[in-house]
Amino acid sequence: MTEQERCILEERLHDVQRRIADAARKAGRKPEEIRLVAASKMNSAERVQAAIAAGLTACGENRVQELLEKYEQHAYDGADLQFIGTLQTNKVKYLIGKVSLIQSVSSLKLGQCIAKEAAKAGVRQDILLEVNIGREEAKHGFLREEVEAAAAALGELPALHVRGLMAIPPATADKDKSLCYFNEMYQLFVDISTKKYDNVDMDYLSMGMSADFEDAIACGANIVRVGSGIFGLRPYALTQP
Repeated sequence: MTEQERCILEERLHDVQRRIADAARKAGRKPEEIRLVAASKMNSAERVQAAIAAGLTACGENRVQELLEKYEQHAYDGADLQFIGTLQTNKVKYLIGKVSLIQSVSSLKLGQCIAKEAAKAGVRQDILLEVNIGREEAKHGFLREEVEAAAAALGELPALHVRGLMAIPPATADKDKSLCYFNEMYQLFVDISTKKYDNVDMDYLSMGMSADFEDAIACGANIVRVGSGIFGLRPYALTQP
């Protein structure tokens, strides 16, 4: 990694941090309420460490194998590590004890598997429930009407701590539609916040990525997941027409 590449990465990170702070203030919120999680998929350990050296405090990985490889390379030293991608039950055991938060719990079966592995390890795993807010067939997650019951059910498992909700709304160029999805998520988040379930606290609402995190903050998100906005386009994106 060249010095110029380090400078560009640092500038991008600081620009995203500035935009998060501006969006928070515009929404009448405190910048420190918003947590930036860098989606570090397909970025080397060296690049992740450069971002941490520049002030990044939390990383999110999408793939278990990549996370394990970079973990062994000490890519995440000095930062919090979370899992934000699709997770298969047979890979849960590799994450327990390594990640502070699993954001993408998309089914009761997955949640129960996480609880089982966490109990074996003698830890209590923080999770977010993934919501398929756009009701897309190709996406994982609970439908809106399923989320409250899922939170209540998973909250009964002592090795789990439900900390909030996560969503990836449908990709659309229509800003009004995006705002509707974000607002719907926030209302769901607030609704569940008023209920009292064991091991369930609505602390985090994770939504918004590189293209729309400012809108997500305006609608109540307090975790945003930003990848290309910090690291630049991933290699596969550079080959697209």
